[in-house]
Amino acid sequence: MSGPSERAPRRVTVAGDGPFLVEGPVEVVLPDGTRRVSERPVVALCACRRSRCFPFCDTSHRRRSRPPDPQV
Repeated sequence: MSGPSERAPRRVTVAGDGPFLVEGPVEVVLPDGTRRVSERPVVALCACRRSRCFPFCDTSHRRRSRPPDPQV
């Protein structure tokens, strides 16, 4: 039996102006305790909170530009 320390870590890729790409399958736990599961090999998680199917990305970030970063 393999324990948590023996499993390979999940890879998360941060896309510049897009979602977080996570190697699946994944289970996402939302702040209210709701659990969302995806069995896909790669899952796009929304980083802009514009998605209609949050926490999963539906590419809504492509339709509007992100406000400028005040630190730049």
